[in-house]
Amino acid sequence: MSRIEIKEDSGFQYIDEGSGDVLLLLHGLFGALSNWGGVVEHFSKNYRVVIPMLPIYEMPVREAGLEVLVEHIKQFIKLKNLEKLSLLGNSLGGHLALIYTLEKPTKVERLILTGSSGLFENSMGGSFPKRGNYNYIKERVQYTFYDPNIISEEYIEEIFEITKSIPKCLRIVGIAKSAQRHNMAGEIVKIQQPTLLIWGLNDTITPPIVAHEFDKLIPNTRLRFIDKCCHAPMMEHPDKFNMILEDFLTNVTV
Repeated sequence: MSRIEIKEDSGFQYIDEGSGDVLLLLHGLFGALSNWGGVVEHFSKNYRVVIPMLPIYEMPVREAGLEVLVEHIKQFIKLKNLEKLSLLGNSLGGHLALIYTLEKPTKVERLILTGSSGLFENSMGGSFPKRGNYNYIKERVQYTFYDPNIISEEYIEEIFEITKSIPKCLRIVGIAKSAQRHNMAGEIVKIQQPTLLIWGLNDTITPPIVAHEFDKLIPNTRLRFIDKCCHAPMMEHPDKFNMILEDFLTNVTV
């Protein structure tokens, strides 16, 4: 697809493509723009697709956690005056989407989670990433994909460069620990929005049992699995992912 333009406004960096109802995407801890390329390309034809860049590597190390990230999202949505959101989050982004939905329920019409944390996750972030060990980083990145061959060396190199920085590593660990401490089982039962769960059947980070638990706890859900797929369905099977999401956005009334 053509290169996505990163816009800037009042200290925020973001993607804003297309027009129509708002589809707001929240990326994960190592989320790159390339993760969402297929979604942006497909849905910007009929929707306004917005992706705020989360300040994961810019926030003060001592404050690295979910609270700062959720506040960033709230301020961004307020700045852009966004309403009636279809809110989609992957991994850590799903966790943030859950918190935001509970705090600002009138802003969110539909919720979509894919490989979301919030109940249980088995991630690299729980321990200090091995700095300077390229093979270790490559192995951990590949662990999050069913077919490691779909990942480019450039993507692995990008993650490797991040983990070479001690302050960035400290932020990653701080955010990951914050996420692990914040179990949402007792809160998500209050979510009333129609919720779509799109999950990789082979997810090693948030296994299928986690998807079933979300399905059980959130009142109004539909759960869809994608086979031969791990933690980032929108990257591994973009066509299947988009088809499931399109059906939900089109046919689920709010």
